[in-house]
Amino acid sequence: MELKSSRVILTGAAGGMGRLLAEALAKRGARLALVDINADALQAVCDDITAAGGEAHAIPADLSKLEGCDTVVSGAIQALGGMDMLINLAGLMSFRAFEDEPPRHLDTLIHVNLIAPMMLTREVLPHFMSEGGGRIVNIGSIFGSIGFAYFTTYSTSKFALRGFSEALRRELADTGIEVTYIAPRAVRTPMNTDAVMQMGEATNMNMDEPEAVVGKIVTAIEADKKDVYLGWPESFFVRLNALFPRLVDKALAAQNRIARKFAKGEF
Repeated sequence: MELKSSRVILTGAAGGMGRLLAEALAKRGARLALVDINADALQAVCDDITAAGGEAHAIPADLSKLEGCDTVVSGAIQALGGMDMLINLAGLMSFRAFEDEPPRHLDTLIHVNLIAPMMLTREVLPHFMSEGGGRIVNIGSIFGSIGFAYFTTYSTSKFALRGFSEALRRELADTGIEVTYIAPRAVRTPMNTDAVMQMGEATNMNMDEPEAVVGKIVTAIEADKKDVYLGWPESFFVRLNALFPRLVDKALAAQNRIARKFAKGEF
């Protein structure tokens, strides 16, 4: 996809990786409608992009609520005069034993990670259909193909986002609307708690720098990729888990025992 002059909605744009992705898209000439719950941080991102010669419009919204999703697409289209791409990046993390998962947090995480991308996609589809094309980019996770212990709620949301992307791609096959699903492995961002970082160190978890991941996301979009899984050997284990999940059970057993004490706050 040609990014120059393309009109893009990007959610989660005030976060660590979101800000980097917004800046990378702006450098390629994309015109941006940026979405985040943090209005002040979001405006700062827009101001920096504008100062550098780009175009970015702030659309503050709480994607954990249905009413927060309602006006995002219409506001973006009004700001940009149309829409060519929706990038669903906004997300929440949870690292804890599932019996300790607060119901309210479970509900919020599923809404932000899954329901909001579905609702925003539903809102943007009529516009894409009237234009005869468009692209939806869902940023998932390797955790959406391999269910990791103590990331149960997070993994569940990303499994569902992957399934949504696959089903929607097939549904839209004859419309000119494309769906891209991109699954990074763990990324070194502020979304990770101290417990996650210490667990990662104890288990030798591979973590990528956000700048590298953003570069690969942009490359995947420009190359019109349908599915991208980032990181080795994690991308291999995605295939292995699909074919031989019991082997992966055994491979992860020792790591899971180490992870439990961090998930339970016993470190």
